[in-house]
Amino acid sequence: MYLRIAALFSILLSVLFVSCAPEHSQIVLAKFGDQKVTMKDFESAYANNVGGYDIAKKDSLDKLKNFLNLYVDFKMKLRDAYIRGYDQDTSISNELTDYKKKVGVSYILEKQIVDPGIKQLYERRKWEYRVSHIMFRPDSSGWEHAKILANEVLDSLKNGADFNKMAEKYSQDLYSKKDGGDLYYITAGQLPSQFEDAVYSTEPGHIYPEVVKSPFGYHIIKVTDKRVRVPEIRASHILAAFADSAGKIDSSKALAKIDTVMYQLKHGADFARLAEKYSDDPGSKKRGGDLGFFEMRMMMKPFAVAAFDLKNIGDISDIVKTSYGYHIIKLTGKKPYPSFEEDKDNLKKLFQRIRYQEEYDSLVAKLKRDYNYRLNEKNFAALIGNADTSKIGQPCENIDKIKNLEIFSYDNKYETAGDFWDRLGSISDYANHNASAEILSSALKKISDDVILEEDALNLDKTDSEFAALMNNYKEGIYIFKLQNQEVWNKIKIDSTKLYDFYLSTKNNYKTTPQVNYSEIFCTSDSSCNHYYQLLKDGANFDSLAGLYTERPGLKAKKGNWGFQDVTSSQLSEIANSLKKPGDFSNVFESNGGYSIVLLNDRKPSQLKTFEEAKAEVTGAFQDAESKRLENDYVQSLRKLYKPQIFYDELTKAFK
Repeated sequence: MYLRIAALFSILLSVLFVSCAPEHSQIVLAKFGDQKVTMKDFESAYANNVGGYDIAKKDSLDKLKNFLNLYVDFKMKLRDAYIRGYDQDTSISNELTDYKKKVGVSYILEKQIVDPGIKQLYERRKWEYRVSHIMFRPDSSGWEHAKILANEVLDSLKNGADFNKMAEKYSQDLYSKKDGGDLYYITAGQLPSQFEDAVYSTEPGHIYPEVVKSPFGYHIIKVTDKRVRVPEIRASHILAAFADSAGKIDSSKALAKIDTVMYQLKHGADFARLAEKYSDDPGSKKRGGDLGFFEMRMMMKPFAVAAFDLKNIGDISDIVKTSYGYHIIKLTGKKPYPSFEEDKDNLKKLFQRIRYQEEYDSLVAKLKRDYNYRLNEKNFAALIGNADTSKIGQPCENIDKIKNLEIFSYDNKYETAGDFWDRLGSISDYANHNASAEILSSALKKISDDVILEEDALNLDKTDSEFAALMNNYKEGIYIFKLQNQEVWNKIKIDSTKLYDFYLSTKNNYKTTPQVNYSEIFCTSDSSCNHYYQLLKDGANFDSLAGLYTERPGLKAKKGNWGFQDVTSSQLSEIANSLKKPGDFSNVFESNGGYSIVLLNDRKPSQLKTFEEAKAEVTGAFQDAESKRLENDYVQSLRKLYKPQIFYDELTKAFK
């Protein structure tokens, strides 16, 4: 009975201990005044500083302690900033608002358009679809007539008509209609977005249930196959061209030639050697027929079909006919699908080209609905009427007459004609153009789009925690910068007496670099240089030879003399410095663009710089020392004021 009670008591104690223990994120690592530094604050700041939680977990306790000290100092400075009223400073608030607009708009476009767009593109491009289509181009009857005809044909297909026959009869895509509309395999990023979306929402063997409008016309789309995409293959080929070197066409001769090649391949002949001997493709035959890596649609359809149907490295195709002649193709390599990071730049370019504008317009249209955007057409017409003889970017008296008219409104705010004209003048694309109705209408879209995006950016920190953190970091950065100006940089006073005293106390830090004085004989020919070297060994005078023969521009008149140079300034200086004593000369060595021999004339050891020589360095060092002293004084004043308590023992729980 006693054991049962003891065990129960032990369990109750452990439950009580766990329930009373603070959550990990709420562990207090430091206190100052009425402020606390929690484990959550510290871990987030440390991980951001070192590049992530995985790196942070591996760091030593000493590193964590050092950072905690700095972080507490940082938090005390922020507290001081609020005490000084920085959060009420209008200039800081305006800077934060401008930053929020600029960064927020970029953030919105990246997070809501580009990031999801390229991720979808990446996933889609893992697959390729074989697609057929029937295309109806708008003619003089207009788009509506093309749509009506397309829907009539689609109804026939739904009632059992043969797709291939309907494509051959109705399609206005001359490239594919003869093949029943077959476009072969496509992947995302190769066709208009409207066409692509229809393809990727259709299962093989099915027709997309609606006609699809693209910039080229209306389409009826059928998916005939779907397979895992091979991005690129490497192949070699042997071509028997229809045309000979004189341009005479003889397809029978070409077929006989390629048959001979195929016979030899089947009996073990080497593909590369046969390509070098027989291929009529001058660009690849010298490389054994190698075409390098290529994507499917880089090649003519018959060639691409045969090449991409080869399964294994080393497989050889049957004879393939194209408009150039007969080919035999050998598969020599396959590229695997790249990782997202590897393909990211390419994906962004593709997305920008084929989908970005469409997605941008869709997002802005949604935001305009959300913010109740309204255009005052009457007032905008008045703006056009008063501005049509004005130059954009220049004062306009007529605009002044209507500057308070509301052009558009949104979220209980509005843009006046004066606001609009000012914004228009700041857009470089419109500068110095006449304010025509066409240009003003174009500018209306851009300006209203920008205003709506900026408005959404101003509200973004309320809904997006990542952006809120970004803005908070920027705000804190401004506060710290202003504090540093007030407490450190603005207090540094430099005068010549202080600088000179500082120089005297630190003058051993300012020394010249050791120097060498040397001469050079330079030749573009190694045989000439070796000849002069032999003459020197036989007792010839270096200066005389250099004055006659050195080819270094500008140095012949100086008898090859470079004067004093820092010993580490060049290869010549280093080799001259390696010589034992003045009067010694080097062996011949390769130098930039030729060959050289150098003669050591003199050496200057390192020596202390005078105050004037070192003044720039002294000034920089003095400013650095003063900034550290003032920074330390400021931090010590905060520590004296707030008396921080730091609980280092709790750091053992960090990142656990």
